[in-house]
Amino acid sequence: MTAGALQRAIRRAHDRGGRPAERCDLCGEDLPGAHAHVLDEQGDRPLCACRACALLFERDAASHGHYRLVPDRRIRLTGVPAADLGVPVGLAFFVRRPDGTVAAHYPSPAGATRWDVDPEVWAGVTAACEPLRSMRPAVEALLISTVRGADEQWLVPIDECYRLVAAIRGAWEGLSGGQRVWGEIERFFQELAARS
Repeated sequence: MTAGALQRAIRRAHDRGGRPAERCDLCGEDLPGAHAHVLDEQGDRPLCACRACALLFERDAASHGHYRLVPDRRIRLTGVPAADLGVPVGLAFFVRRPDGTVAAHYPSPAGATRWDVDPEVWAGVTAACEPLRSMRPAVEALLISTVRGADEQWLVPIDECYRLVAAIRGAWEGLSGGQRVWGEIERFFQELAARS
């Protein structure tokens, strides 16, 4: 790298407050703060995407079963029977797979723990909630929190669930999570409500 190129890189980093730019995981372009995500179905992980790459995957057929654009809708729900779904710890998200089965995940200090939801139970829950019937496979989730008296029920993009898992992992202390983790969960749902 020449001295001039190095100086330009330093100036750009300084202009961003010293933080390296996020880049599109598909093409390498610099990304703005708010950007789209696609789900890598083969790796089961979200990838950051620039506007051009996100547009490529607006239609599922374009991905050939590899990438799915993560939608941006957040809908607050009511009346979803969390007890029927068997949420063991008061906080879980439910993802419908492309084959129609549903996996439930609950965040933990080790990441997200998973179990399969009984198909009849899921059918009963979705029959009573129209937005859940339109939930897109793999890229949207039903997110429920009943911890500490909360009554949070949301249809969210899957990247929100990954963000919650990361917040819990980062804040967890000791065996029970500690006080800090509960503040992070509360802050997550406040931010979610502000963006909906």
